[in-house]
This record gives sequence, C-alpha cells and structure tokens, in this order.
Amino acid sequence: MSKKKSCYTSKDKKDWISFIKNMENPKDKDSEIYNNNKKNDKTKIIDLHGFSLDEANKKVRDLVNFSFENNCKKILVITGKGLRSKKKIEKNPYLSNEMSLLRNSVPNFLKNNKELSNKIYKISEADFKDGGKGAFYIFLKNLKDKL
Repeated sequence: MSKKKSCYTSKDKKDWISFIKNMENPKDKDSEIYNNNKKNDKTKIIDLHGFSLDEANKKVRDLVNFSFENNCKKILVITGKGLRSKKKIEKNPYLSNEMSLLRNSVPNFLKNNKELSNKIYKISEADFKDGGKGAFYIFLKNLKDKL
C-alpha cells in the first residue's frame, strides 16, 4: 500500500496549532457591542429578539424617552429579519410571508406615537455591520431643541 499524501503543508499545521491554542479566549460579540456602547454614551442598542410586539414597543418607547432625556443621539434597534417565523405564518392566513412583524411594526409604532415622533429626527435602515435589514437606527432630536 502506498502512503497517502497529505493535502496540507507544515506551515498549515503550525497555523492550525496556533489557532487552536488561541481558542481559550474567543471573541464575545455581545460584550464587544456593550463595551463600544459604553464608551460612546451617544448611541444606545436594544435587541428585540424574542419579544412580543407589545413588549418590543414598550421597550423601545422607554429607551427613546430615556435616551432623549439623557441627550443620546442615536439608537440601534435590532429586530431580526423575521425569517424564523415561517411556521406561525403557515398557521395564520392573516400574517404576511414577506414581512417581519417587529421589523415593520416598531417603526410604524414610533411614527404614529405623537409623543415619541416629536423626539425623533429620523428613522433609517441600519448599516450592514449593524444588522442591515434586520435592524434600524433612530436618530433623536436635541433635548435643547425640544425645550
């Protein structure tokens, strides 16, 4: 029997061993977002995964009010793209296959709430690095402008 040739080089093996040794402290995405948010008090982040529509609206309302009073300029709202709710859609003919409940309803809630809309300068889709179509930004007006 002939000896099977390996498909990797000794450099590949060294790189792999180095990679495995550095796995003791994997990067924690959530704490990185929290720490970046902590450094920059002008941006707040809220993740609405797992919340009902009513819960999500209350959380966003509270965060908008808090952020506005504390002169924060921007809120990143992570809603997700709604792709996991297909089973619920199949059971309920009144739900849309194309639309995510939170992704579309929370911005509408903000726009239709006069108290909140007076504090909001603009709502826009998030950059790709912040979640793209599964997130949006709320840009707040200055507290001084409101007074």
